[in-house]
Amino acid sequence: MSTPPKWRVIASFTAVYLIWGSSYLAIHFAIESLPPFLIAGMRFTIAGLILFALARRGGAPNPSFKQWRSAMLLGILMFLVANGCLMWAQKTVPSGIAATLYATVPLWFALLGWLWLGENRPSWRVMIGLLVGFAGTALLVGPAGEIGSVDPFGAFLVLVSAAAWAISSLLSRKMHLSDSPMMVAAMNLFTGGLLLLGASIVTGEWTTLDLGAIDPRSLLAVGYLIIGPSVTAFSSYMWLLANVSPSSLGTYAYVNPVVAVFLGWLLAGELLTPRTIIAAAVIIAAVVLITTARKAKPSPAVEHHGIGFWSHLRAIWQER
Repeated sequence: MSTPPKWRVIASFTAVYLIWGSSYLAIHFAIESLPPFLIAGMRFTIAGLILFALARRGGAPNPSFKQWRSAMLLGILMFLVANGCLMWAQKTVPSGIAATLYATVPLWFALLGWLWLGENRPSWRVMIGLLVGFAGTALLVGPAGEIGSVDPFGAFLVLVSAAAWAISSLLSRKMHLSDSPMMVAAMNLFTGGLLLLGASIVTGEWTTLDLGAIDPRSLLAVGYLIIGPSVTAFSSYMWLLANVSPSSLGTYAYVNPVVAVFLGWLLAGELLTPRTIIAAAVIIAAVVLITTARKAKPSPAVEHHGIGFWSHLRAIWQER
């Protein structure tokens, strides 16, 4: 693989760090007067169409049926499950706390990559990081009613979202959707958006939508979510996924919470308690431990099981 341009690496990391960090606050404003699945479906479908047009204009070929089918599988995990749970969770979980809980994505990467795909056996440093990270999560949630505690069910949905995002990212490394990272992003966004629009219809969100009660701030937030986090930051993430190491890319997980917590406090008046700050610091420290740890050699038994499982899954999928 050729060395990517330094300017593009810097620009892509900036987008993933800052724009994705601000997306939690934008979601907070968007769901004030708009239903979550409808927002997400509109956001991703429109962003996918924009990126698809840009990718085709740049010379990317039309995807095949098999590629669209793979994109649909990723769309289920990455958007219907991951983003759907996150949007729903932010009804009760402040944006900064949601971003902090989402910082557990590298923890799920390490755990699932080892147990499910057999990619690497975690070193002791990684194992300590996993334990510290989940301890920080437990501290952040805590017993209901305590000062600084977070709604347990909302926190659970954020963790489900983070795990689904990790699974879909791991799977995306095994799937060849297109040689164009922009086309890959377009396919994932578009299929995920359609799935979320379907979820909006199934859950009856359309019937409860009151056009007269929509706050202009929510509409502005949706517009920002389309152009910023979806078109710009997500395409940057997919490009980085193919051009930099996972440990380098994983650093976004402890930059996003800092951006989200600061913006939530500054623009949304979200409460910052000592307990919240300590728990966030513990989670971020765990992520740093994991993403800066040296990779241990894969366990032969686990590696064989992981590859066998993936090959079996892929064979079943291709036969359909």
